[in-house]
Amino acid sequence: MKVLVINCGSSSLKYQLIDMDNENALANGLVERIGIEGSKLTQKVDGRDKYVLSVPMKDHKDAIKHVLDTLTDGTNGVIASMDEIGAVGHRVVHGGEKYADSVIINDEVMKDLVDFSALAPLHNPPNIIGIRACQTLMPDTKMVAVFDTAFHQTMPEKAFLYGLPYEMYKENHIRKYGFHGTSHKYVSYRTAEILGRDVKDLKIVTCHLGNGASVAAVHNGKSVDTSMGFTPLEGLLMGTRCGDIDPAIIPYLMKEYNYSYDEVLDIMNKKSGVLGLSGVSSDFRDIEVAADGGNNRANLALDVFYYRVKKYIGYFVAAMNGIDALVFTAGLGENAPEAREAIASDLEYLGINLDRAKNKVRGKETVVSTDDSKVKVLVVPTNEELMIARDTLALVK
Repeated sequence: MKVLVINCGSSSLKYQLIDMDNENALANGLVERIGIEGSKLTQKVDGRDKYVLSVPMKDHKDAIKHVLDTLTDGTNGVIASMDEIGAVGHRVVHGGEKYADSVIINDEVMKDLVDFSALAPLHNPPNIIGIRACQTLMPDTKMVAVFDTAFHQTMPEKAFLYGLPYEMYKENHIRKYGFHGTSHKYVSYRTAEILGRDVKDLKIVTCHLGNGASVAAVHNGKSVDTSMGFTPLEGLLMGTRCGDIDPAIIPYLMKEYNYSYDEVLDIMNKKSGVLGLSGVSSDFRDIEVAADGGNNRANLALDVFYYRVKKYIGYFVAAMNGIDALVFTAGLGENAPEAREAIASDLEYLGINLDRAKNKVRGKETVVSTDDSKVKVLVVPTNEELMIARDTLALVK
C-alpha cells in the first residue's frame, strides 16, 4: 500500500508518498506561500532533477490538488492515478487527553480537533484545513490523524500536573502535554533496533534539537516525561522561544513596559531563544559562524542552550533512575558534532563517554560513544513521516 503523509502549516504544506511494501519514499515535497503571492510547489524524487511548479494557490484545497496532480503527472509523477494512494496520514499537533494513539478520522474526531484548537491555536486550525481539503478531493480514501501529543500521554500525573489549583486541570485541562512525540517515538524505537535490544528493557533520553527543541524520557518504550509543556513554549531555550522562565516575568513586563498580553506572547515565542540572546539569528548555523568569529553574545547563546539540554538530560536520568542510551536527532542534533560534544561533555559520571572521532558525522545513523561507554550515545536521523505512515497503515489494515 502507498500512504500519503500530509503536514499542513498556516501557509505551507509538506508531503511525502511512501510505498509501505518496502517503506521507500517515492516522492517528497513542499508547498510554500499558500494564499500568498508567489505560491510554489517543490517536489523531489530520487534520481531526478528537482521539480518546481510556480502557480497561484489560493488555499490548502488548491495546494493539495496541485500535489495530487504532480504525483500523478505523466512526466514528473510517481504513480499512475490517485487510486494507488491507499490512505492519507495527517500530522496533527494537539490531541488533548482523549487521544493517546493515532485514530481513523471521522466526524467525531473532526469535532474534537476543532475543540482542541483552543489548546493549539497556531497549529490545529491549519491541520484541520488540510484534512478537510483531502476529504473533499479524496472522499473514498481513509484518513488518519497522528498526534504530536499522543506518545506523551503515558506520562504519569506526577510528571504532567502543574502546581496550580487542581480544578484548573479538571475543568480547563491545564497540564503538560508535550510535543514532538512522533519524533521521540521513532528515534527511541529505532535506537532499540540499532542496539539489538527490546525497547521495553531500555531507559532512553531522546534529544530532538532544532529550531524547535525538546527532550524526552522514554522508559520501557513509553514516554514518562518531556520538556515541552501545556504549549511548545515550555522547556528548552529554542530558536525564537524563551523556554523555561519565571512566570512572574510576564506581569512584570506588562507593568514595566506597558506591553499587552499579545505583545509579551510575541516576544516569548518569536523574539527570544537563541535569537534574542545572540542578536544574530534563530538559525544555529549562523550563530556558530558568529561565535567562531569571536561574537561573545553568540557564544553565550550556545552555552545557555547546551546547558539547558544537559540539565534536562540529568533531570530525566534521575526520573528514570538510570539511562541506557542518549540519542540526538533533528536538524541540530543530527548535523552538529560540536553541539553533541558540548552537551555530552562532563557526563562521564553517568557512564556517558563520547568518542570524538566517531562523533564527527552529520546526518548519519550511528553510535558515537566509545566502545567501553556504559551508556550508548547515538545519532538517529528522525523520520516522522515514516512513523505517521506506519501508524496509518496499521489502522487502515
